[in-house]
Amino acid sequence: MTDPNITTANSTHEAWLIEHDPHVDTSWINRCIFGGEYIIALCGDSPVGFIRYSWFWGKIPYMDMVYVVPEQRGRGIGRKMFRHWEMLMLAKGGDVLMTSSVIDELEPQAWHRSNGFHEQGRISFGSFQPQSEVFFIKDLSC
Repeated sequence: MTDPNITTANSTHEAWLIEHDPHVDTSWINRCIFGGEYIIALCGDSPVGFIRYSWFWGKIPYMDMVYVVPEQRGRGIGRKMFRHWEMLMLAKGGDVLMTSSVIDELEPQAWHRSNGFHEQGRISFGSFQPQSEVFFIKDLSC
């Protein structure tokens, strides 16, 4: 496999993102594309992964979702997208990053930790999400 190109997603990636990001509706996907809040990995012209992010309190970069197609996992694509996003957030003046995962998602939590995040607490969302959400922070000012 050649090294993937990591870039900001645009409208040409909309259909692929709709197919591969089922956690949000199409209007949110389009909002994120328009706002430049998708980082996408491309092998040639084919998308193989994405990071969707937003801004907690309108100020703190929050990584909402990391996804790599199953057949490309374990090749460092997620980490490469994360490093790209991290540098982009630093360039935008970010000094802390935030992310989270459901409490029973041990593999994503290990991935966040391996990328320098530290657990900062847990929140329960009641009937909306019965399992607690574990929040992680990465301090970029160190």
